Amino acid sequence: MPVDEVAAVRARVERTSTEEGAELKAPEFEDGFTTKSIIGALFVGFIMLPGALYLGLVAGQGLGPAAEWVTIVLFAEVMRRSFLPMKRQEIYILYYVAAMLSSVLLADRGISGGPFGYLIWNQYFRQAPQAALVAREIPNWVVPPAGSHALINRTFFDAMWIWPIGLLVLNEVLGRLNWMSMGYALFRITSDIEKLPFPMAPVAASGATALAEAATKEESWRWSVFSIGTVAGLVFGFFYVAIPVFTGVVFGKALTLIPIPFFDLTLSTESILPGATTGISGDVGKILVGFVLPYHIVAGMLAGSFFSRVFPMPNILYHLGAFGHSADTGWTRGMDAFYTRQATELTFWMSVDVGLQFAVGIIGIGLVVKALIGARQQMRFRGMLSDVPKGRGDIPIWIPLSVWFLITCFYIALTEFLLAKDGHTFPLWLLIFFGLVWTPLNSFVSAQMVGLTGSGVTFPWLKEVAVIKTGYPHVDIWYAPIPLADYGSLAQRFREVELTGTKFISVVKVELLVLPVFLLSSFIFWAFFWHTSAIPSSQHPYAQRFWPLIATFQATFQSINKQTGAAQWMKNAINGPRIIGGCGVGLVLYGIWSLLRLPQLAFYGTISGIVGTWPQDALPMFFGAWLGRRYFARRFGLDRWTMYAPVLLAGFSCGTGLIAMASIALALIAKSVNYLPY
Repeated sequence: MPVDEVAAVRARVERTSTEEGAELKAPEFEDGFTTKSIIGALFVGFIMLPGALYLGLVAGQGLGPAAEWVTIVLFAEVMRRSFLPMKRQEIYILYYVAAMLSSVLLADRGISGGPFGYLIWNQYFRQAPQAALVAREIPNWVVPPAGSHALINRTFFDAMWIWPIGLLVLNEVLGRLNWMSMGYALFRITSDIEKLPFPMAPVAASGATALAEAATKEESWRWSVFSIGTVAGLVFGFFYVAIPVFTGVVFGKALTLIPIPFFDLTLSTESILPGATTGISGDVGKILVGFVLPYHIVAGMLAGSFFSRVFPMPNILYHLGAFGHSADTGWTRGMDAFYTRQATELTFWMSVDVGLQFAVGIIGIGLVVKALIGARQQMRFRGMLSDVPKGRGDIPIWIPLSVWFLITCFYIALTEFLLAKDGHTFPLWLLIFFGLVWTPLNSFVSAQMVGLTGSGVTFPWLKEVAVIKTGYPHVDIWYAPIPLADYGSLAQRFREVELTGTKFISVVKVELLVLPVFLLSSFIFWAFFWHTSAIPSSQHPYAQRFWPLIATFQATFQSINKQTGAAQWMKNAINGPRIIGGCGVGLVLYGIWSLLRLPQLAFYGTISGIVGTWPQDALPMFFGAWLGRRYFARRFGLDRWTMYAPVLLAGFSCGTGLIAMASIALALIAKSVNYLPY
């Protein structure tokens, strides 16, 4: 990959995140974990979290960015008026805390509010009529049996919950150690060795910098740009978020002025574009994302997604019969964009995507090896991993890799132990492959794509297809802690920490703080809501409506490894020749790209477009990239515009978060008033 191209983007990213007056100074790192972080964690855990929990059950939506930006804006203002302005390191750590505590666990079920939400869903599923075929096979280490004292009285204070709660807590602890270890290792490889730019990392960093500058300066270009983005986010969020949330709770049916997630035109174009997913996203945020990402990345995304998902490949593959037919769960007319995507993925594209990912992995490994060999020849090999910014708080890379390896081996042993507890055995080689081969390879490729394009790659159904191919017929495998994960996106988190000048030890400290707060607040509020009324019930309209449907789907899916005929379509999803073909195409395409000296960022954008980007999202992103390149960059100058764009996006996210929070509060008040007798 041409060094100049990536280095230029990386330099712009670092300039964007640098505080005013510090451009020529060596980066200084400070600890962002202070008393303010502790107060913020308690605020989010015991004030924000129950609101997110209840909102999910009522309206099916979490707080999302609302919790993050409301928390940091509130604390920044309180501290500023107390003449105790917050440093950007403190603001970022507060943002980090709010993002963790307000995350949505199971979006389709509207479950947020911490890890105990998993147990609430499991207890409902085991007792649901829709799960009658599989409920008796669900192990007691997942959830107590139906009819037990624990479920009848709706309480966690029962001996039957020891195994489920113990495994939940263990998974939370080891999961955090795992992501910190692998995320840090991937960051060191992709950022310190490969010097990838991570184009989306400055968004959170710029937001923290803008708020910090606003508290210490009368005039700041960052604060001005951030404010413009915030106003734009407030206006757009009113139509995109506030109206659907408020009307959905008050009138029972949401009034959606702008379709979420996009305008779906698939049914209207299926006669001329069979198998294609057409439409366009109405989310203005996608345009602002296009402002931030490098132009060649977005152009490649548009080309790749349109070529593979709109025209001409869907037409060609459909007429070749590659998408199957309705009789074999393939694509058929009448499917919307989501079902079309699912059908075409399972009948053809999944295997090709896996092959393309292998190609990107091979290319990435080759580039890393080449960089290390070149550095060793120049006697700089030791410096590439040890010559890091002073005060950042780095540790030898073998330590996190060892932690990840030991935890992964423990998960493999734990999975075999739990299945043996039920009297079953599962192929050990597959667990080893998932944990020690596929997870690091997939995470490395995903981290590269995040570092280059701002978005990773995902492979849905991989575990399910693998389980079905083994012929394992029992339900417990769907609940086992199989060590299959993608840590690629977490490399960006460390890049954000670095850009804000925050010491890495701050992340460790805040994780040690957040984990007990997270577990305790989640336990308290889920136990309270569940004990006071059944979940779902008439008090939880979203859950009452959608949980039975989701339970039906889950029960069907968990029994699919018993039904050899029904499982055949999933077995065919992983096809060896197509994987090899996809890998070969990716490598040949990279060779042609290099031979013609085309922008290498466009190559990775094209792969991202084929593998994961929806064409509906690629269109507004490209419009944003084109508008930024052709108009704003000429008006403000390229360097200044590339500094404005991430701050503008951060402000926009803040604005939509604030309006979402306000609409949620009004909706909850209106819902509570509806129950009054007068």
